[in-house]
Amino acid sequence: MLKQKFNEILTGETLENALEFADFLDANEMSFGDGIVSYKGEHVCYMHLDNGNEYPSPWTIWTAGEYCTELVDFPITEEIKMAAWENINNCGNCGAGCNPGSRKMIFGKEFDGVCSADMDFYQPNAKTLACVKRLLEMRKHIIDNGQNYQNGVVLI
Repeated sequence: MLKQKFNEILTGETLENALEFADFLDANEMSFGDGIVSYKGEHVCYMHLDNGNEYPSPWTIWTAGEYCTELVDFPITEEIKMAAWENINNCGNCGAGCNPGSRKMIFGKEFDGVCSADMDFYQPNAKTLACVKRLLEMRKHIIDNGQNYQNGVVLI
């Protein structure tokens, strides 16, 4: 279903990236429905797809979860951190209830006016999709390991 929707809306390199992303979601047992990507019933990201010409169309991904720091047992490269920082989602009073945004720590760096969805990836290219995939792998890792994490630290 997701691949069909991508094929209806996207073209060119963006379509190729999206189809690869759909394969990634399938391989990681993540499902898409009603704008939400889930793993084991937990939200891992939000995704907007439609034929519109203005943001957030035709394809935008928003993160779900906390990314204040790295997990000690799940390293994040500097390249992924930079891509995350370049895609910080500044609050735009969209109705999500976070206006005017808040001060948030994203992988050890502080940002002001951040939306409740920390990052947004508009028309993601291969580089930004590598970041999105790593963030989703991190969410999956947290979900698989239950409540054994607090502020990025593995609790024993």
